[in-house]
Amino acid sequence: MVRLETDLGNIDIELYSEQAPLSSENFLAYVDAHFYDGTIFHRVIPNFMAQAGGMTYDFTQKETRDPVPNESSNGLRNTYASVAMARFSDPHSATSQFYINLNNNAHLDPTKNGPGYTVFGTVTQGMDVVADIAAQPQGMYRAHPNAPNMAIRILKAYRITEATESDSSTSKDQ
Repeated sequence: MVRLETDLGNIDIELYSEQAPLSSENFLAYVDAHFYDGTIFHRVIPNFMAQAGGMTYDFTQKETRDPVPNESSNGLRNTYASVAMARFSDPHSATSQFYINLNNNAHLDPTKNGPGYTVFGTVTQGMDVVADIAAQPQGMYRAHPNAPNMAIRILKAYRITEATESDSSTSKDQ
């Protein structure tokens, strides 16, 4: 489990490390290196997806690790609240960027004619935050027309466990 603390609230993601081991390991390597801290949701298309994980507030592209092999044939689908690797047209070009599906996007799944986009997790809490991100005004940045006008940052990304959750709820209660 990973928590993304954003400007608009927390998003908790459960990873499917058995079905997408390379993508999950890749995502966790970025989380553990604090790579996502300070990155923004730079491409948000309402009723489609919210993409993050590669750009700073001024749209500077961060340097990434090597791409991971495509695992889209793992049986997981691009359904509402699923989390998948963003990539270029080369199916094996995914690095740090990921997106959260705001709808069922079957057209992103693999077909008999080719690979799709690798799903490696799902949002377990915080889809209301993702919906809020998608509802923000856009269009202020000509080069990034699908970016929210106000930068919505991932303030901190880190692993969480049930123990982490009970520790934080205990400290809030005291």
